[in-house]
Amino acid sequence: MKKVARLALLLPLIVIGGAPAQPQQAAPQQPPTLASELDSQLSVVQFEVVATAQAMPEDKYSFAPTNGNFKGVRTFAQQVKHIATANNRLAEAILGQAPPTAPDEGITSNGPDAIQTKDQIMQYLKDSFAHMHQAIATLDAETGLAPLKESPAPFLRTRASLAIFDCTHMMDHYGQMVEYMRMNGLTPPMSAPRPSGNPPASPPAKPSGT
Repeated sequence: MKKVARLALLLPLIVIGGAPAQPQQAAPQQPPTLASELDSQLSVVQFEVVATAQAMPEDKYSFAPTNGNFKGVRTFAQQVKHIATANNRLAEAILGQAPPTAPDEGITSNGPDAIQTKDQIMQYLKDSFAHMHQAIATLDAETGLAPLKESPAPFLRTRASLAIFDCTHMMDHYGQMVEYMRMNGLTPPMSAPRPSGNPPASPPAKPSGT
């Protein structure tokens, strides 16, 4: 009888201890929005552009091709600074901010002449991406597609088109940055060999507050 009583006391513990663990439910994903989709694309471009700018040695930042029809093309440093400058001007247009009036800060320029070293250029580039993330976060279906009263370019008629063009414009110059690296015997980060079966690194999560 005592054995039966002990078994009765132990049975609930056995059942509880042997019960299979219930799978944890994943947090529900938020539905995509215009801002989230544009921001995701910007993050991909940012990952590739920043990694390439960082990988180029500083003593090669002054490189510009000369073997061929390359007269007057930008140096590597100017490519990076131009990307950052365009980021800032397009972000300002989305946010309705007045652009600077200095000639070396126009949307087609190579950025402020005072920014010269690799560290300065990298910070200028990263800050420009933070500026564009901030601008994109303000967009929704209404604000993103409303006609602009003023635009940096006549073919960009909405704030959403400014954000889209920003990514396509950067990839144009990113392609030139990659080619500059290859001309110097360097392998661009996105083309670097990886262990078999390892996918390319994913863009890091965007820091909060940017």
